[in-house]
Amino acid sequence: MSSNNLLVELFVEELPPKVLKKLGDSFAGTILEVLKAQALTGESSTATAYASPRRLAVHITAVSSQAEDKAVSQKLMPVTVGLDANGNATPALVKKLNALGADESAFSKLKRENDGKADILFYDALVKGASLSEGLQKAVEEALSKLPIPKVMTYQLGDGWESVNFVRPAHGLVALHGNTVVPLSVLGLQSSNHTQGHRFEASVSPVVIKDADSYEAQMQNEGAVIPSFDARRAEIVRQLTAAAQKQNLKPIEDDALLDEVTALVERPNVLLGQFETEFLEVPQECLILTMKANQKYFPLLDANDKLTNKFLIVSNISPADPFKVVDGNERVVRPRLADAKFFFDQDRKKTLASRLSGLEKVVYHNKLGTQAERSKRVSDLAKAIASKIGDANLATKAEQAAQLSKVDLLTDMVGEFPELQGIMGRYYAQHEKLDNDIAFAIEDHYKPRFAGDELPRSIVGIAVAIADKLETLVGLFSIGEKPTGDKDPFALRRQALGIIRMLIECKLNISFETIIDLALQQFKVEDKAGVLAAITEFCFDRLSVNLREQGASAQEVDAVLALNPSLLSEIPKRLEAVRAFSSLDEAPALAAANKRVGNILKKIEGNVEAKINDALLQEPAEKALASTLAKIKPEADALFESGDYTNSLKALAALKAPVDDFFDNVMVNADDPALKANRQGLLATLHQAMNRVADLSKLAA
Repeated sequence: MSSNNLLVELFVEELPPKVLKKLGDSFAGTILEVLKAQALTGESSTATAYASPRRLAVHITAVSSQAEDKAVSQKLMPVTVGLDANGNATPALVKKLNALGADESAFSKLKRENDGKADILFYDALVKGASLSEGLQKAVEEALSKLPIPKVMTYQLGDGWESVNFVRPAHGLVALHGNTVVPLSVLGLQSSNHTQGHRFEASVSPVVIKDADSYEAQMQNEGAVIPSFDARRAEIVRQLTAAAQKQNLKPIEDDALLDEVTALVERPNVLLGQFETEFLEVPQECLILTMKANQKYFPLLDANDKLTNKFLIVSNISPADPFKVVDGNERVVRPRLADAKFFFDQDRKKTLASRLSGLEKVVYHNKLGTQAERSKRVSDLAKAIASKIGDANLATKAEQAAQLSKVDLLTDMVGEFPELQGIMGRYYAQHEKLDNDIAFAIEDHYKPRFAGDELPRSIVGIAVAIADKLETLVGLFSIGEKPTGDKDPFALRRQALGIIRMLIECKLNISFETIIDLALQQFKVEDKAGVLAAITEFCFDRLSVNLREQGASAQEVDAVLALNPSLLSEIPKRLEAVRAFSSLDEAPALAAANKRVGNILKKIEGNVEAKINDALLQEPAEKALASTLAKIKPEADALFESGDYTNSLKALAALKAPVDDFFDNVMVNADDPALKANRQGLLATLHQAMNRVADLSKLAA
């Protein structure tokens, strides 16, 4: 059985650019996986994926032409079912053997084994290994069926009668094992060793692939195609950097754009274009977006990240004189930029405030009213939050910024480019000479838009952003629109994390319950307590996941969140304190004792007052514990009140010995009711002292 490297290429019409990389990786990965499952590849076999606009391919090392035969033991049935009273095969056994391709002569080869319940019949056979043609046929068919394609198209084959379904019409199939063609048939195509290169620049047509290992070199030299997605991307980056450096500029960084352009060209050729400087009067975000989204150009920035009137084109052809290519692209981009300038000029003829009435015609949600009603709720909430975290001036600015925050949705520019919402509001506010805090708050109130995104840059923006996200969260919860499972159509998880991040990272001195209550006042909610509880649980679940993703252990997070701390801004300090406490030698014993105390107190009917009557202390162990508590608790409480949570918890280490001695030598449930109540009061005092920073019982193993 010979072993050689394998090449498979499917030649198609232009594939969807935004998923090309995924298609290539899926195609290569599935073929390798299926071949490996059939023992046609070894453990050391590796797959190299290729993906260009018109091809998906894979090169796999060390592929066998025939898999080795494999001995298998087939479980058949219980002996009582397979054999009759005379030890002869029953019809059921004969039928089973026939299904496995064996006749009655195999009866003598059957084995009996006991599986612990009954004697079972087993049939040992030598299964012939798969041939490469069989195995590869299966692998390619499975690879095509598993491609991550949202939609397929139906097209007719050359005979005009048959139709097949695939993402794009396929026109060629290459399958080479070394230099030998492997016979395959998929999508109405028969495998061969020839393919097509670049539409216009290939030096030969077709390109005849000599063997599996010469594919990449031949495609580049004869086909004028860089088949590797990663190699093509790296070549684009190299050319972009070189072209920009000649102008002492830098191309804009955008991985998504780079991936998309890589999926649009087979052999990239970067060219320099430019436009009239008068367009630079338009906000650069508008120009950058129209060049990227509509034309797939790379705008060039100066050393201060300011847009210049030059841009880079990634062409798929390399003419000797690129003038016509550059000129054509410049003529195409000019109307796009002119439209942006027109929108910008027209939008500035009306003030943001004059557009407010237009929000009354925009439905926000059929159960929550219009955007005008929503803006009123957000502005009232922003004012209330700002009043809690700042002064009257902050409240006034937050209210005005919130009122104007959604108005740019009615502008022509945002109508054309929805991605610019907020950004254009800021530009128009600055044009009207509004306070910069208000202008930037209009832009920033959408932040953070995703995990890791920056927060609003001012406290005004923070107040408006919290209000905006709170209004969404509380409003939708109040009408029963909660996320379920993986479904979160209104991105409420993202809204919750945004609120949490701002409260924590900005160290805001306002309780979580307070801001939820302020938001609930904006809605007519019958069961306010129920909605408050549901939102609190939802947000703390998101917070718990987020803290664990940041590196905190599940025990640490549970210990801190078990107390439902009202100020989320204190959570990092509490976690740090719990982590420091956990490193103490006394921590495990104290955590276990705390859990024991909690369990004892839970079993007591009614509330136990944390109070100790020294006159009722009898046993030396309970006196020692009460004495240590009298000394340690004021110290720990003082440190807690000052915000020194770490040392507050560390002070509790002195309790280990007296707590251990207490549980070893004192009966809490004494016969004397007064003695029993006093000991319960002692434990309640201990429990109170130990659980101010976190619920230490959560640290118990």
